[in-house]
Amino acid sequence: MRLRVEFTTEPFDLDEAPAHALVAREVVEAAELDAVDVGPFGNTAEGGADAVLTAVDALLRKTLEAGATRVSLQVHVIEEDEA
Repeated sequence: MRLRVEFTTEPFDLDEAPAHALVAREVVEAAELDAVDVGPFGNTAEGGADAVLTAVDALLRKTLEAGATRVSLQVHVIEEDEA
């Protein structure tokens, strides 16, 4: 099964990326994922279910430790014809 996760961390800071946002980027870029898109208002990553779920676990733990007060995410099952 393939999954796509979309997530944001808060609080936002438009002047400078907060520590939790930098940690989120590091987590998804270091994970064994097939695709990662990091942007200022949202991030997307996709890959096999185990890799995505492992990355989500690390993402939640590490961004909260780095000061995130809210992490919003959606996990979507990617159908074969979407891949």
